[in-house]
Amino acid sequence: MNDQSKSARSPSRPLVLPEPGVPRIRNINWAGMRALYMKEVRRFLKVQLQTIWAPSLTTLLFLIIFTVALGGERRTVLGVPFADFIAPGLIMMGMIQNAFANASFSFLSGKIQGTIVDYLMPPISTAELLFALVGASMTRAFMVGAAISAAISLWPGVSLVALHPWAIVAFAVLGTMFVAFLGVLTSIWAEKFDHAAAVTNFVIAPLSLLSGTFYSVERLSPLFQGISHANPFFYAISGFRYGFLSAADTEVLRGLAVLLVLNGALALLCYVLLRKGWKIRP
Repeated sequence: MNDQSKSARSPSRPLVLPEPGVPRIRNINWAGMRALYMKEVRRFLKVQLQTIWAPSLTTLLFLIIFTVALGGERRTVLGVPFADFIAPGLIMMGMIQNAFANASFSFLSGKIQGTIVDYLMPPISTAELLFALVGASMTRAFMVGAAISAAISLWPGVSLVALHPWAIVAFAVLGTMFVAFLGVLTSIWAEKFDHAAAVTNFVIAPLSLLSGTFYSVERLSPLFQGISHANPFFYAISGFRYGFLSAADTEVLRGLAVLLVLNGALALLCYVLLRKGWKIRP
């Protein structure tokens, strides 16, 4: 009886698995990637007055100052009123700056506060980690763009009509993705907040302000036209403006090609650095 009861109680499978440590997550860890993405989104939403609504007010002030100081409705650029010309550029400029601000804070805050392990320990791959960080930064950029669009629409004399929605979406995605990769790269390299602030003040801000946001590149000298065409932000803002005005300072397809190549190069560089743990792992 005892032998029979023991055999009846014995499980059909051994209590100890013969191959411990076999990964149970197949292909893509959607749950882990979504968790990291939501963590980053909730982080900037907790201070949305600073991260979402303040940029819209600042951009509206830019619009008011430049339209009043430079002629208002009497001045035209590329055949449209000046206010209609700078409005799309201001929207894209705000999206670019906030995408970089969000992406450049993630790893840097972890390294300074000692919470970098929260990014390195979860069972997600390098590509999933990078995708979540870039996706959260692009989400903040799109929220800022929507808030800026709503604020600009309140100013009389500005017309925002989506003539080419595909161009608006394509350049918004590629432009914010490019800057998000730059932010991740800066967050990997920087060792203190001063380093990230230096990149913001000496790289991102000048490139975004000198990218044709407030003027047409066609009116510049050949030398400065060449310098402007070497600025990646110029293609993002010019293509985004084309979606509203059907007018641009450069060929739209050329801008798409440039941004696609730059995004691919930066994505590969960020992936390699994250994979090696450069300035992240001791």
